[in-house]
Amino acid sequence: MTACSARVGESLSSPRTRRPGVVHDKALGPLAALAGTKGRGDGGALSRAAGFSLLEVLAAFVVLALVGTALFRIFSGALGNASLSDEYSRATLYAESLLASPGVETPLREGTQQGTSDDGKYAWTAQIAPYRVPGSTPDLDAAADLMQVRLWHIGVTVRWPGVAGSDRTMALTTVRIAPKELTP
Repeated sequence: MTACSARVGESLSSPRTRRPGVVHDKALGPLAALAGTKGRGDGGALSRAAGFSLLEVLAAFVVLALVGTALFRIFSGALGNASLSDEYSRATLYAESLLASPGVETPLREGTQQGTSDDGKYAWTAQIAPYRVPGSTPDLDAAADLMQVRLWHIGVTVRWPGVAGSDRTMALTTVRIAPKELTP
């Protein structure tokens, strides 16, 4: 075969080194052309179809489903925690406002008061009692009773409905000094 009679895509190499179905490159030789022919048999037909098998696709879907489920649980847990944090923040603000009102809006008197918030979500209980120093002696208590001011222990407990019928609770306490009220 001469160079003039060769067909397009054929090289001038000997028939012994040429493989059927393989396009030979004149400049690089038959080995360079073989590097790009993975999966081709001697007959030139594809011995294995390109793409993924059904088993590989199913395995990928299982992995994707597991990762998606884990991410969904993480995000739903984060949303639940954000909601719970908001409830605790509102209850804390409500309890702080209730702690600030005795002695300012209402006089400090020993007793217990109860009520609910304006929206009806939070129920509260406020307890006001004279403060006694832990480990005090009767002489120290008698001296404290003679003073013109008194220490008051104020405690506020706020309750609101939680998950599955359980109540959530926030309790704050403080000690406040105030002049003694003269009782008739």
